[in-house]
Amino acid sequence: MVDIVIQLLPHVLAALIYGALGFHFWNTRWRERENQCVACPMQGWERALIALALVIHAFGLYGGLFTEVGMRFSFSFALSLMMWLAVLIYWLESFMSRMEGMQPMVLPLAAICTLLPVIFPQVHLVAHASATGFKLHFLAAMLAYSLLTLSALHAIFMGFTESALHKHSLKRSLSSLPPLLTMESLLFRMLLIGFALLTLTVGSGLLFSEALFGKPLTLDHKTLFAFASWGIFATLLVGRHAWGWRGKRALHWTLAGFALLILAYIGSRFVAEVILGRL
Repeated sequence: MVDIVIQLLPHVLAALIYGALGFHFWNTRWRERENQCVACPMQGWERALIALALVIHAFGLYGGLFTEVGMRFSFSFALSLMMWLAVLIYWLESFMSRMEGMQPMVLPLAAICTLLPVIFPQVHLVAHASATGFKLHFLAAMLAYSLLTLSALHAIFMGFTESALHKHSLKRSLSSLPPLLTMESLLFRMLLIGFALLTLTVGSGLLFSEALFGKPLTLDHKTLFAFASWGIFATLLVGRHAWGWRGKRALHWTLAGFALLILAYIGSRFVAEVILGRL
């Protein structure tokens, strides 16, 4: 019992820090109140606390994923790991661009996902996890999912901001976000890197399925969703380069590709582990 509490403690502690920081950023950047700075630059102690939460979160993930009997995984750990990587990428990006206004949404989501392994502790052992090829495949997949998750969040906020600008009703929460052109540039930069990693993930799974997973590639719903998501992101990036796609069109394509990507793994694992009780 004590071992279980110690194992779950980092997840709870990291979630509390994420949640507290999310409330802090909402109160200081988004809350409708006079005599407050709409776009206050991030303070050193704020960066330090986010870094502390990332370290604690990473410690909990490592302890939960890698054990003496092998690597364990589940939909809850997948979402938690994805949000850890998303917050890390977002934290690094904040050193180069003004990103304070994104904190009130990203950090509460991170807090929720960090608690998922506590709420849904069911895990399954991952076959072939010791193989170097599998580790590279897994790392590329998680980085791709995280970048595309963050891209979806950016696309949503870009849509809200653009709509508010057209309606001349830019509230404090939206005016605290980075400039629209900055967000758009960051969105397509993340989409390009995420697409490259997704291509590596899909390609390695397609070409080396038997070596990575011990069985030939099968065209199941997971594979079809992954291919469809890859096709949508490829079309979006070509459209951006060839015809200058942006705005609502970019938002719709980004969210469609992200939804299929989530269904490709997270959705299937949730149904199998939580609804059907299969590990």
